Amino acid sequence: MPPHGLRSTLLACLALGLAVSAAASDPIAYPETRRTDIVDTRFGEAIADAYRWLENDVRGDPEVAEWVRRENAVTNSYLDTLASRAAIRTRLRTLWNYERYGVPRKRGGRYFYTCNSGLQNQSVLLVRDGLDGKERELLDPNGWSRDGATALDEWRPSNDGDLLLYSIQDGGSDWRTLRVLDVRTGKLLDDRIDWVKFSALAWDGDGRGFFYSRFPEPRRGADYQALNLNQQVYYHRIGTPQSADRLLYATPGRPRLNHRVETTQDGRYALVTSSEGTDERFELTLFDLADADPEPRRLVRGLTNQWALAGSIGSRFYFRTNLEAPRQRVVMIDVAARKPKPVEVIPQGLDDLVGATLVGNRLIVAYLGDAKTEAVLYELTGQPAGAINLPDIGTGAGFGGRVGDPETFFAFSSFATPSTIYRFNTATRKMEAFIKPKLAFDPDDYLVDQKFYRSKDGTEVPMFVVRRRTTQPGAPALLYGYGGFNISMTPGFSPAILGWMEMGGVYAVANLRGGGEYGKLWHEAGRLERKQNVFDDFIAAGEYLISSGISAKGRLAAMGRSNGGLLVGAVVNQRPDLFAAASPAVGVMDMLRFTRFTAGRYWIDDYGDPDREADFHVLRGYSPYHNIRSGADYPAILVTTADTDDRVVPGHSFKYAAALQAADIGPRPHLIRVETRAGHGSGKPTDKLIEEYTDLWAFLGHWTGLPAPDKQ
Repeated sequence: MPPHGLRSTLLACLALGLAVSAAASDPIAYPETRRTDIVDTRFGEAIADAYRWLENDVRGDPEVAEWVRRENAVTNSYLDTLASRAAIRTRLRTLWNYERYGVPRKRGGRYFYTCNSGLQNQSVLLVRDGLDGKERELLDPNGWSRDGATALDEWRPSNDGDLLLYSIQDGGSDWRTLRVLDVRTGKLLDDRIDWVKFSALAWDGDGRGFFYSRFPEPRRGADYQALNLNQQVYYHRIGTPQSADRLLYATPGRPRLNHRVETTQDGRYALVTSSEGTDERFELTLFDLADADPEPRRLVRGLTNQWALAGSIGSRFYFRTNLEAPRQRVVMIDVAARKPKPVEVIPQGLDDLVGATLVGNRLIVAYLGDAKTEAVLYELTGQPAGAINLPDIGTGAGFGGRVGDPETFFAFSSFATPSTIYRFNTATRKMEAFIKPKLAFDPDDYLVDQKFYRSKDGTEVPMFVVRRRTTQPGAPALLYGYGGFNISMTPGFSPAILGWMEMGGVYAVANLRGGGEYGKLWHEAGRLERKQNVFDDFIAAGEYLISSGISAKGRLAAMGRSNGGLLVGAVVNQRPDLFAAASPAVGVMDMLRFTRFTAGRYWIDDYGDPDREADFHVLRGYSPYHNIRSGADYPAILVTTADTDDRVVPGHSFKYAAALQAADIGPRPHLIRVETRAGHGSGKPTDKLIEEYTDLWAFLGHWTGLPAPDKQ
């Protein structure tokens, strides 16, 4: 007789096989989707696009709206058959019901921070007058809409803390509306700014006005699909209409540039950071606000390097940059000099330098060591002043502050540790917990491992593997990946992921090439013609989870969002045998037409341009929509998207799901779940999040053999 753990695994796998056989014997009747005979000839190749009509805006095309309604009906009918769904929903609501706080910002002796009592759809903005003052409510977005889908997005107090500038996000869209609140009285001012998108918010020095970035108002009916071009920076004076706002900076001869503005703490300067795509390659333009009519002065020319302002003292500006340092360094530029030049303050180290802020009279510098945050304090001369001892393996975020004030706050979280807020003094190096959440579980019940595995070309890739200490070998595993745009996948807490692990599942996050975990070279190794490395890394991660015995064949699920949705779609096409189930969420699925909608043009930096022949052939080779393999046996797939996603328009997922359902790829379900009044992810209300993860865990759990919460 085999050992008890192995016997349990074998019995579970047998039960899974019976469940899959039973489910597979009852094929789903998908809605009929109209096909067209559209064929484009691109660089000598005929490209059929039978479902192009599904690119139309669901709000303006009744046929697309009806298709979404019928697909959701089929998906909901299937999900209703999964017995675990109700128990998962109940447990997720319990896990989500804990207090969550944001990192405080201090202005004029006031402390501003967000709080969610647990199951509120949106977090509430609070303020304290003084550290020990009584907190009071400033903004409660939960009353802004009936469905809870209108959210408080960015917010920024004026330097004296008397006014609050904030942006409103409705239905998940990237468009924002700006409003201003009197902090003392709680009165909403008449000021209102529309058509803001991808903007920073920056007050002037005396709180009489602010700077922001906006796009021209789109033509009627094109709000959610038109390309974003000609962004401009404006200044708004409090108490005046938007029509009176003064244009600070625009580049009509270069309409593809984006512009983000920030102001120095003393109010003397405005710095505009311009970029063209998603790569961190910036130009810097400086305005001296002491002049009545400030003229632009180019501080850094050419879209070549990363530049991030850490803070300034007078004319001395401190930047984090990858200029002559692929893992980044800190430099100082004296903008008062006739020919400003960067002077190195903190040299490049062995780990990737990912953050730098000037707080008090010192610099706080954050590094990423094997995808884990490490923080170090430096003097302005570049001399180390000691490490900031973070509580565990995890992610630190925040560390904002002011010149001359040593107080800063940061949040720390890990896979089994919700965000705890810490207060830190850069002068005394004293650290203390400021806000610690009360939990309905014990973080010590969970084990966080970091594994290293070899990809197809021999590259070592790190992967976090998280599970309950009691989870047996061969357990169902959920493999998550992203692998793009220099974005690092670091440890972070999610009540949804905790729910998956409570049910006995393993959660694995692979730190794929294309991300920023090891700096510029790691990113370069996973983009453009090297994008296949990302897919190879993810496939190798899945193979490792099975070969190591952490999971088992038939018990592995794949999941990714946005660029990660593209990842999942591509690897499922390449290795459908590896996965039992998959969920590509809000993914870029048509790699030949992504540049035609909203923010798609920015992604050329990572993907290449489908209108260039060399790039076209690479993109054609892995585009999920164009490479579905009829005749192969595909895993169960639940595609997810949202009708107000104006980042990755839902037509990507609509077309991909229609193509899956039309192909001969086996009897497992290939469904799509379309959320209403939601976008790419930000601002999604708690109720919608719980429902979405209830459906995902019920679906993925069913096809990997994961028991329901009440069946453990």
